[in-house]
Amino acid sequence: MEHWYLFILAGLCAGMVSSLFGVGAGIVMVPLLVMGFGLAQKSAQGTALVVMIPMALVGAIRYKLNPEIEVSLPVSALMGLGGVVGALIGSQLVFSIPSLVLKRMFAVFIIIAGLNMFIKTLKKSAKPIDPSLSHVSTDEERPDEPI
Repeated sequence: MEHWYLFILAGLCAGMVSSLFGVGAGIVMVPLLVMGFGLAQKSAQGTALVVMIPMALVGAIRYKLNPEIEVSLPVSALMGLGGVVGALIGSQLVFSIPSLVLKRMFAVFIIIAGLNMFIKTLKKSAKPIDPSLSHVSTDEERPDEPI
């Protein structure tokens, strides 16, 4: 690997964005691996998933250890359970989807997610879906923090 340091730099950027915004690094890493490093779409997705394991673990621990942030372990466990089943289904489905279609699906997903988040920032209130999380502060309660 002639330019190994570029992979470290890419991982550094993906890790920062992932932890900063609380998103999977795949949003950064998959396009970077495809467009920047020339990997095939499915290879980029698989590589990003492997890279995310240690990144997500470190990020989750840091968030959990921060006394100003409440991380709900019951919600995390339930979503994790669903996520494992979803990952099994999704990783099986990906083999039957042509790479070009998958690339387009990924692009549309990112656009819709970004637009949805942007539109929600324009609305006045953000209330938790789960009433048991009502004690968790919202952005409106702490306006000095970035959205």
